[in-house]
Amino acid sequence: MTEILPGVHQVEGVDPSPDFSTHVYLLKDPGSTWTLVDTGLPGSETAIAAYLKRHSIAPSSVARILLTHLHRDHTGALAAVAGLTKAKTFAHWLEAAYIACDPPYEGPGSPPAEPFHVTERLKDGDSIDGFGGLVAYHTPGHTPGHTAYYQPDRKILFSGDLFFGNGKELTLTPKEYTHDGPTAIVSARRVATLGAESLLTYHGGPFPKGAGPLVHGLVKRL
Repeated sequence: MTEILPGVHQVEGVDPSPDFSTHVYLLKDPGSTWTLVDTGLPGSETAIAAYLKRHSIAPSSVARILLTHLHRDHTGALAAVAGLTKAKTFAHWLEAAYIACDPPYEGPGSPPAEPFHVTERLKDGDSIDGFGGLVAYHTPGHTPGHTAYYQPDRKILFSGDLFFGNGKELTLTPKEYTHDGPTAIVSARRVATLGAESLLTYHGGPFPKGAGPLVHGLVKRL
């Protein structure tokens, strides 16, 4: 079991290759339910279902799926995992429109292969009843509606593709995959004020401990 922090699981088997890491997180809620953050590339539902089965977690106990943004490496298995778990799905209202392909997304990165209509459309600052209480932070730049999720009591930030882990270093998303670079810088500066101690990135990393100096060091370099 890959439990990188108490109640935080990094789902095994979703990486498409050793050179391309994708981190899908499964979070234990205070009661009997679970929360999933992103769903990986198309086909990742097989690894997610296998992980649940291996650890005796009923698919129906996954109550919600939180989406950081529209790109296919995050939403590729969304329809399949939502069908398996019957979970509610959450995304920022801007991103929800692109995930539904209405309008089609024409920015950098791979858009969804097929439309999906999320259950709940979020706005900046919304609270989510999962993992002991999460706050949605609109962090545009990588995509227009990119969203990070923060657990304030434990100071854990699920940053999606706002940040990339590069070994022991932290960077912003590469420019060629970023919708608006200056806006991404503003978003990075904003979340630096949260004081996160754990930074759970999607590509590279994660950084379960000592995240604060990494984030502040990056912001100083921007």
